[in-house]
Amino acid sequence: MFKRLLSSVCFLGLLLMSACGQPDESGTKALTPEEVSLGFFNAIYVERDVSKAVRYVDNDLKEVIEHYHIASAVQRHVLGLSMTDVTMSIDEIDIDFFRKFTDDVTVIVKMEGLRGGRDWVDDRTIRLVKRGKSWIIVEILPEKGRIEQ
Repeated sequence: MFKRLLSSVCFLGLLLMSACGQPDESGTKALTPEEVSLGFFNAIYVERDVSKAVRYVDNDLKEVIEHYHIASAVQRHVLGLSMTDVTMSIDEIDIDFFRKFTDDVTVIVKMEGLRGGRDWVDDRTIRLVKRGKSWIIVEILPEKGRIEQ
């Protein structure tokens, strides 16, 4: 009984380790869809640095974002949500547990902060695709509306 339990625990451990991000060709760890999503929104809303944000998007979206030059313009015109003092988290992701068979996901990022000086909670949905071992944002989906507090 103990051997069976031990072998099951070892198998589960190996399975979970294999699901973690593996280093890509450059030797850096491939980012998960969650890390890419939060990295993008952090660059726009916290660091307010468009050049950091474009690292996470495909070429078509990169052109649109670079057109606006500054983070506040990207917030307003691309994301439709100007906010300050933002904290964010992953609200939802439609991806299977093992991630091996999925190459297209949507992620909902929940943002809390100030909008016009008032507390505001909202979300934005983005679509990512897997290119090689890396995830990249290809679309910012239309706004669904404000989350009631």
